[in-house]
Amino acid sequence: MPQPKKNLVIGIGGGTGSGKTTIANRILEKVGTIDVAVIKQDAYYKSHNDIPFSEREKINFDHPNAFDTELLTEHLTKLKNGYSIQEPIYDFKFHIRKNETITILPKKIILVEGIMIYENEQLRNLMDIKIFVDTDADIRILRRITRDMQERARTFQSVYEQYIKTVRPMHLEFVEPSKKYADIIVPEGGFNNIAIDMVVSKIKSILSE
Repeated sequence: MPQPKKNLVIGIGGGTGSGKTTIANRILEKVGTIDVAVIKQDAYYKSHNDIPFSEREKINFDHPNAFDTELLTEHLTKLKNGYSIQEPIYDFKFHIRKNETITILPKKIILVEGIMIYENEQLRNLMDIKIFVDTDADIRILRRITRDMQERARTFQSVYEQYIKTVRPMHLEFVEPSKKYADIIVPEGGFNNIAIDMVVSKIKSILSE
């Protein structure tokens, strides 16, 4: 049965490597996980197990069409209405969605993190507070290289080529323009303690009601 409750949906958007996850983790550190659920747009990449791996590697994963936004919107709506969801698990090495899922329970605070969460009007309208993490491109690409090589079994050459062909152009076309929808712009990502404290104060005020 659904559990009706007043909740607050907070979007954390911004370019690749901008520090979105760091901000989400800092919020969790200060608020705790009991009343906070985290949804990651990265989990909602479309599955491409119907095509060979060699073809999957050619997909533009930095375009809005790479995401299953319809499912993400459906899941976020369910959480807002008090229903639990089964969040997908995406395999970044093979570019397919795994059979397993993660159960996400409805909480008072729902954090939604991703590069394209403000591109779709229906999705962004579900968010009460929209944060855009604004970090210089040189820092973002270095973080991207480190993450993809360490966590996603990528080579330096493949990360570099993807950045030039799709990441940078898609950032300029879709991610950067979505900054205009943000309520709060946070420079320097997770190192901006003042901005994080402001968000945490708002969350705590909601939780105390």
